[in-house]
Amino acid sequence: MASNALRKPGVSLRRCAQNALKASIQARCSSSSTSHLHKELTNRQFPLLYDYLTFSQSHLLENTLSDFLPPYPKGLGIPSPPEWRTSSAQVLRPGYHLIYFPPPSRLSQLLPDNTEPGQSPGEPFVRRMWAGGSIWFMPSGKNPAMMGTGRTSVCMERISDVQIRGSEGDEKVFVTIERRIGNERLVKMKSGSWKWIDAAAGLPELSARKSLMDEKNCGTIEHRNIVFMRERNAEQAAAAAAAPSRVVKAPHKPSFSHSFTPTASLLFRFSALTWNAHSIHLDKQFCRDVEGHRNLLFHGPLSLVMMSELLQRHLASRGIVQMSGRYPLASRAVSEIEYRNMAPLYAEEEVQVCGREKENGAFDLWIENKDGGMCVKATAQTVEWPEKYGLKLKSEVLGHVVSSEESG
Repeated sequence: MASNALRKPGVSLRRCAQNALKASIQARCSSSSTSHLHKELTNRQFPLLYDYLTFSQSHLLENTLSDFLPPYPKGLGIPSPPEWRTSSAQVLRPGYHLIYFPPPSRLSQLLPDNTEPGQSPGEPFVRRMWAGGSIWFMPSGKNPAMMGTGRTSVCMERISDVQIRGSEGDEKVFVTIERRIGNERLVKMKSGSWKWIDAAAGLPELSARKSLMDEKNCGTIEHRNIVFMRERNAEQAAAAAAAPSRVVKAPHKPSFSHSFTPTASLLFRFSALTWNAHSIHLDKQFCRDVEGHRNLLFHGPLSLVMMSELLQRHLASRGIVQMSGRYPLASRAVSEIEYRNMAPLYAEEEVQVCGREKENGAFDLWIENKDGGMCVKATAQTVEWPEKYGLKLKSEVLGHVVSSEESG
């Protein structure tokens, strides 16, 4: 007994030393792998993407979502087709930038799961999910990426960061994609005056890229966090598909909310509008047998759009402003959203989009699944439309009445 007791500390120390050495080697290997992936991915070059921010695309998205959201106050939606020729330019609604600037890949260039190859770290990280992100909007009348101007807009995309998390054999690669959207650049002329120059039509590519690195020339700056994971075998996929949903309750009750049940048709339309052929949104058998999900997955960016849309309807219900000679708007505008997808949401299962106001125009937003578990959480910042843009509060706009209490 004594002999054994004397041996155990030595054995334990040797094991500790061996484990420490193994961990050190793994850490060095992981660090090396991270360094390699970071350098390779962040050095990838993507072409500038050009598009027209037309009313028609935004109208299609609004029409697609209309059956799943409460109605906007009358007059605050996207102009209808007969109004397009006479409508003034509008600030692109938060989240609606997702339906413009489609990726240029041909179908033959897509990966086996029908996703874009340029963002992928490659084998063995073949499974992809949208983990979250952040978006900054310029909500003022000087937004350089206005809808309905007839000008060409430009989007610059780059991979800004790469991180590897998790233990060896179960690593996850988080790729951050930055997108900057604008269409004009403010240039000081020899006379001393300032002039807007079209970044797409009037500037060479290098100048356009340099222009978009300046925030004042961007209407939207977005960071998308995409996580890439290892392939699952058939047994792992079956076990994951049969596993119950994780239930994490929100820490607060919502002050406004809306429930709906996403359908396969909704996912198909959103996939089409965002030029997203990822099989997890379109092929139920692929979801179950390859990815390990029980049904079609609700899009990560669609979660962002639904939270943003509900928040904007809430803001519009509290007050409306009128831009001189232009169009009515909610009295506050969304300027920033940061969000994280914590657990999957599925087609044909009811979800509840929730919001809660905090201080200084900030809001907590989240989405709960059918079991009441919080699957998406976000924070949003809103700002008042500044008076210098000619905005006047209206007590009644196109049939929507705002009380004096709401106006205050």
